[in-house]
Amino acid sequence: MFRAFLSTIGVYKLYEKWLWHQVKNGVKPEHIAIILDGNRRWASEKNLNPWFGHEKGAEKVEQLLDWCLKLDVKSITLYSFSTENFHRPKNEVEEIMRIAEEEFRKILTDERIHKNEVHVKVIGRTSLLPKNLQQLISEVEKATHDYDKHFLNIAFAYGGRAEIADAARKIAEKVKEGELSPEKIDEQLFEQHLYTSHMPKQDPDLIIRTSGEERLSGFLLWQSAYSELCFLDVYWPDFRLIDLLRAVRTFQKRKRRFGA
Repeated sequence: MFRAFLSTIGVYKLYEKWLWHQVKNGVKPEHIAIILDGNRRWASEKNLNPWFGHEKGAEKVEQLLDWCLKLDVKSITLYSFSTENFHRPKNEVEEIMRIAEEEFRKILTDERIHKNEVHVKVIGRTSLLPKNLQQLISEVEKATHDYDKHFLNIAFAYGGRAEIADAARKIAEKVKEGELSPEKIDEQLFEQHLYTSHMPKQDPDLIIRTSGEERLSGFLLWQSAYSELCFLDVYWPDFRLIDLLRAVRTFQKRKRRFGA
């Protein structure tokens, strides 16, 4: 059995190298966004409490950062907690907040973040989060504010409709105060008021969703207009490098016309 296990590992590594050879010289997506779905179902199938799935999912994010840096992906946006997720059981939400706090503390001292100059930003209605988590997020954002080689966005307390509503509210306030004329409002100005306005490229080239579900669930509704979509039948905690490479290979085979 052990020999069979080693054989399986060997086959996996060969396949991984083969995929890497296929994608390494192709056009890489500059901005990849991922809907991190399936943590709870992963835990349920193993008769574990939901937060064990969330913990495993958080560990996978740390691996993902290494993979994307190796691929030289400039920007990553991760959908980790929606505004609707606050309606989950109280103890599960509390555990998610605890896990998030642990992960943000790691980011503060993560050598990869500082060595690769990764600008970290939490996008969403962060005012809904616990005060201690808000403070920690502020520290992380401040510590990485001047970095611009890579961007890591974490969509937390995020909703796509909420983002659009918040942008519209900001613009309406400027019109009300006489700072902006309604005639000046266009798509470019609207984008300047989205959560992702700090990025050189707001629109994801590729959006991946794990768990087998085939919908965006409100993720980056404005920015995803011309994104390539890839739905994978694997729970997020089980996501592997080969899954990422296969998604990138799929992206490279698409013909992108942007409506032209």
